[in-house]
Amino acid sequence: MKKLGILGSTGSIGTQALEVARENPELVVTALAAGSNVDLMEKQIREFHPRMAVMWNEKAASDLKNRVADLDIRIGCGMEGLLEIAASDQVEVLLTAVVGMIGIRPTIAAIESGKTIALANKETLVTAGHIIMPLAKRCQVPILPVDSEHSAIFQSLNGEPKERIEKILLTASGGPFRGKTRQELLDIRVEDALKHPNWAMGRKITIDSSTLVNKGLEVIEARWLFDVLPEQIQVVVHPQSIIHSMVQYVDGGIMAQLGVPDMKLPIQYALFYPDRRPMGGRRVDFFALGQLTFEEPDIEAFPGLRLAYQALREGGSMPTVYNAANEKAVSLFLDRKISYLQIPELIEASMQNHKKIDNPNVEQILQTEAEVYEYILTEV
Repeated sequence: MKKLGILGSTGSIGTQALEVARENPELVVTALAAGSNVDLMEKQIREFHPRMAVMWNEKAASDLKNRVADLDIRIGCGMEGLLEIAASDQVEVLLTAVVGMIGIRPTIAAIESGKTIALANKETLVTAGHIIMPLAKRCQVPILPVDSEHSAIFQSLNGEPKERIEKILLTASGGPFRGKTRQELLDIRVEDALKHPNWAMGRKITIDSSTLVNKGLEVIEARWLFDVLPEQIQVVVHPQSIIHSMVQYVDGGIMAQLGVPDMKLPIQYALFYPDRRPMGGRRVDFFALGQLTFEEPDIEAFPGLRLAYQALREGGSMPTVYNAANEKAVSLFLDRKISYLQIPELIEASMQNHKKIDNPNVEQILQTEAEVYEYILTEV
């Protein structure tokens, strides 16, 4: 039996993790946290009977408390509630699937409490990898990647010496606009950008995938997860999304992890590692597939990827600026307040405006985020 806590239970990763729990009764869901979706949270509570549930929004927490007054469950709110889940002795594995930098402090608290971390919150390593990874090593806590690409790399490293990595080959679908020129991207609408060809994801990550910023964030994550240099990470566009990523070793050998585009596989792998549990669903049919193709990413049409490498090489607080600027710009695009191409333009402008902090602590990371948000609002 494993006691599972999920931060972000009503989102795409969280709901799929609960599907995995539904099919594997030995996963006991003991804590759930979400933003403001009270309707779905109530349904999850009544099905999985966690001991604690947290809503980020205070009004939502109050509403939820009234709705589940007939149940024996503790209802918490905000960061205090997330930290309580992270430190709870009723949680053995913590899946961090919240969106944004609110995931940093609970992840730190969970590591300090000795929890196994199933990591789906990109911002935690993108902005605070220099804090998180040494802390996890010191506390002897495993960080198990849930992201499909990083899970693939993790699996491709099984049984191989990490010091023999020559290169990580991080695959990307290319998104809905693969092959388009910068000129052709001028009139992209929100509806166009939300049509991902292969993956079913949340709105923000779908936009990030279309701009290749998501791949840029994954490059930064990979640097911390696998302790490699920026020049050891190469992005390869693979439109079929069957090879989820690869590792090339010093002898030229390449290990790859393949599968259908389904997030439940990496979620389940992280929750049961090192075991592999049976899972239903589609399988790769190579005869129907016919071929796998590969392309070089177009960093002229999609400069978000180039900017990620720049932020990673500069280090310090610059990846926080990259991430925060993208978050704010994508939010503005989804609200139809800026154009599609303004997303990377605002990221670059924010990076140029920022005075780098070499080794930021959590407070400085969060302050940098606030400053970037404020800067972008003055520019739009």
